[in-house]
Amino acid sequence: MSRSVQELFNLKGRTALVTGGSRGLGLQMAEALGEAGARIMITSRKAADLEQAVAGLQDKGIDARWTAADCASESDIGRLVDETLQRMGDIDILVNNAGATWGAPAEDYPAQAWDKVMNLNIRGYFLLSQEVGRRSMLPRGRGSIINLASIAGLGGNPTEMKTIAYNTSKGAVINFTRALAGEWGPRGVRVNTICPGFFRTKMATVLIDTMGEDRMCAGAPLRRLGDDEDLKGIALLLASDAGKHITGQWMAVDGGVSAILGG
Repeated sequence: MSRSVQELFNLKGRTALVTGGSRGLGLQMAEALGEAGARIMITSRKAADLEQAVAGLQDKGIDARWTAADCASESDIGRLVDETLQRMGDIDILVNNAGATWGAPAEDYPAQAWDKVMNLNIRGYFLLSQEVGRRSMLPRGRGSIINLASIAGLGGNPTEMKTIAYNTSKGAVINFTRALAGEWGPRGVRVNTICPGFFRTKMATVLIDTMGEDRMCAGAPLRRLGDDEDLKGIALLLASDAGKHITGQWMAVDGGVSAILGG
């Protein structure tokens, strides 16, 4: 007998680990998963930001906790998984959201900046997925991994955006998702990617102001930027049994920008 829509989207009894979860898109997704009943562990590098974010989640009735970690650090990733398993039990949902960017012309782009972006945006996703998969999801034959890429991973940029490492890393995330989904699908673990467009996050605000919000909105069929609700639905779909037949896919949440650019 099929379940109701409410039952399919219900995450009660599940645990979600959300990286980069203290603000912006990560916090938005953590809130959505928590509102659907999941226990939430958020992480980022700064304890003060995490404390504030968890207080806000708890005010909404969400069972939320935090641990500070640098998801570009292999040792921190191991500790993060240790603490999550010890404090919250098995991890059912992993949201790889922590990310970095750096702007410079390609001909002048520092190798150190390239490495910083790649280490967090793709190497960190792999290492954390590997650790969570090996220690919690694969032994139980179930789990959902949601990777955050970007429409920047679907193609090139306007000339004002000199972010070659960021674009490259986000393109890598999309194919990492496909490869891992193919390998782990037979073992019960789904892997998908969300590709946000422009949201007024801390990372994107300078670029939005440089390019002009009106101009950016005019280039989107929906004539708007993303807001603090626009990732909630897709995150819940991919995390829950409502999306149990979806794996290896990416979805742009960008007001239609990638559609008209041929992404």
